[in-house]
Amino acid sequence: MLKQQTLKGSFSLKGKGLHTGLDLTVTFNPAPENHGYKIQRTDMEGKPVIDAVADNVIETTRGTVLAKGEARVSTVEHGMAALYALGIDNCFIEVNGPEFPILDGSAQFYVQEIEKAGIEEQNAVKDFYIIKSKIEFRDEETGSSIIVLPDENFSLNVLVSYDSQIIPNQFATLEDMGKFKQEIAGSRTFVFVREIEPLLSAGLIKGGDLDNAIVIYEREMSQENFDKLADVMRVPHMDAKKRGYINHKPLVWANECARHKLLDVIGDLALIGKPIKGRIIATRPGHTINNKFARQMRKEIRLHEVQAPIYNCDETPIMDVNRIRELLPHRYPFQLVDKVIEIGANYIVGVKNVTVNEPFFQGHFPQEPVMPGVLQVEAMAQVGGLLVLNSVDEPERYSTYFMKIDGVKFRQKVVPGDTLIFRVEMISPIRRGIATMKGYVFVGEKVTCEAEFMAQIIKNK
Repeated sequence: MLKQQTLKGSFSLKGKGLHTGLDLTVTFNPAPENHGYKIQRTDMEGKPVIDAVADNVIETTRGTVLAKGEARVSTVEHGMAALYALGIDNCFIEVNGPEFPILDGSAQFYVQEIEKAGIEEQNAVKDFYIIKSKIEFRDEETGSSIIVLPDENFSLNVLVSYDSQIIPNQFATLEDMGKFKQEIAGSRTFVFVREIEPLLSAGLIKGGDLDNAIVIYEREMSQENFDKLADVMRVPHMDAKKRGYINHKPLVWANECARHKLLDVIGDLALIGKPIKGRIIATRPGHTINNKFARQMRKEIRLHEVQAPIYNCDETPIMDVNRIRELLPHRYPFQLVDKVIEIGANYIVGVKNVTVNEPFFQGHFPQEPVMPGVLQVEAMAQVGGLLVLNSVDEPERYSTYFMKIDGVKFRQKVVPGDTLIFRVEMISPIRRGIATMKGYVFVGEKVTCEAEFMAQIIKNK
């Protein structure tokens, strides 16, 4: 299983803010396991800390703005995208003002500094949220939509469409996050000339210039008005009849605008709080719909706090019933595990198919057959015993025995025809023959039972 990651060391980036024009410094630091992303305003009294999650986004006008109380931080999406794409799960970020510096309008400098600082693997397991069915969010007013479909990895398809002859319909794709640096990180933010005046009137883009944004001139205006905007942008006067891109640096890619929208999607979905495995299809995305979708995903995650393992009945099991009998002493009618489909260093996934012929259904209950809860716990413990015994030499010479069971919860009935999926993991390493484990029993996507238990591994006489 993949482990969580953080930075090996700290790094800082300095530059002006896109919207405030202030000189700003942002510092990225290592953080402990299960910390997530947190941002501290070092210039404010008490140095408040904001959790970088979608629920704390308060504004999405030309950037993503996080807030907690009086503390606000904007234009975080490029830094968040770099962290997420490079697999950083835990990072503590300090900034001495109300936004991250815009730098060149892309994420490439964040990526470069992360690589220089180095990435460190941590002990905790990376907690993916696996997409198992289609999830969709649409904005009927704008025609924007974001769909996520099941996929083995995290990948994105982004389509943009503007009422513009300069930017035709464009799309960008990222199949492998390992290619983020080469294919996406260097794509710059962009703005239409017609948007500049309204944005300035709203008190935004005070630090915007041709060094940190692509400017697109696609609707002809009078020479006088064009000259005024050129003065605002601090660039030489140009011919108002000549439409196209206005920038110092030529486009890196013909579809650079679509690639930057893809970058923004990654940055905004980084605020979900968990890495996901799924394919994103975003049509006409923007920070507003990105944030609404991220909030919806956080609700989905809360509803499925513990996800059921993926079970493909066509795959060959890791352990069949014969191997299980070699490890466990249990026999009919008390062998309650049919096969093991996955096993790792500290976890195991087992399966039991519940049929109407189970002997306990004769008395529990004849008119309404229900699998006893204590047998669900017993089956879970047998799966945990397989995890333990699979790790020792000569496992047939050992047995495991319950010492303690805590936190048992039964959430729904188990009946004939159900397939039970068990996921049991070690809470701590085995010490002095004592194993402490946490287990879940699933039917479909629903948890039917959970428990923590302690077992002792004893050599048979």
